[in-house]
Amino acid sequence: MPKIAANLTMLFTELPFPERFRAAARCGFTAVEHLFPYQHDMADLKAWLDENGLEQVLINMPAGDWQNGERGLCCLPGREAEFEAGIGQAIEYAKHLDCPRVHVVAGRVPADAKSRAPYEDTYRRNLAWAADRLAEHGLMALVESINGKYDVPGFFVQTTSAVRAILAELGRPNLKLQFDAYHVQIMQGDLVHNFRADLRDIGHIQIGNPPDRHEPDVGEINYPYFFQAIDDSGYDGWVACEYKPKGDTAAGLGWARPYGVGG
Repeated sequence: MPKIAANLTMLFTELPFPERFRAAARCGFTAVEHLFPYQHDMADLKAWLDENGLEQVLINMPAGDWQNGERGLCCLPGREAEFEAGIGQAIEYAKHLDCPRVHVVAGRVPADAKSRAPYEDTYRRNLAWAADRLAEHGLMALVESINGKYDVPGFFVQTTSAVRAILAELGRPNLKLQFDAYHVQIMQGDLVHNFRADLRDIGHIQIGNPPDRHEPDVGEINYPYFFQAIDDSGYDGWVACEYKPKGDTAAGLGWARPYGVGG
């Protein structure tokens, strides 16, 4: 049975952020992730986790000016100092929260870029450096492919095959693929086939259902079939709910009851 975690950036948004931890625990979640913890004090975050018996399984590194459209710094020439500082901050938070995984957010290639080459070089150099720094602290570095059709036009890595090629090139044992079924289905289709092909590189899974990124029982993907494929594969990591509830989060968790979540 897949181990289901809650993404508190996207779930329970009807509540203030500190209250989402309790709401997740009440619904049966034992693990959570959220995108950017950095606006909160580390001690507060750890207390919210501990008070509710929750494990933090993933955070993102700082990703630049999110409000103005930036989606990561790893591929951006000239931003190396900011990128390195962000990795340092992510390590500090991850260690304090006992969080074993950090998503190294790739960033966008500007639409008016004359050449992709400087972004390719910067990305590989920064990612190798980040993986090595995270490894020093026993942390996994994750790379996610994000669809450029609808969500993040220009995102540096848009398919899992592109991610896997980079992982093979860099050869860092702690560098893994963050497999988001929503993005994979949009960019590549053949979800189960791609999951099986990617399995040896996968360090974390996220779910959401196209076309609108709602609950697993609303949309294109047959999630019971996909969950069975996950079970059959032997993958024993977390499967995190990174979707936008159609309404009240708890009311929409009926799909999760067979997997021990949802009350």
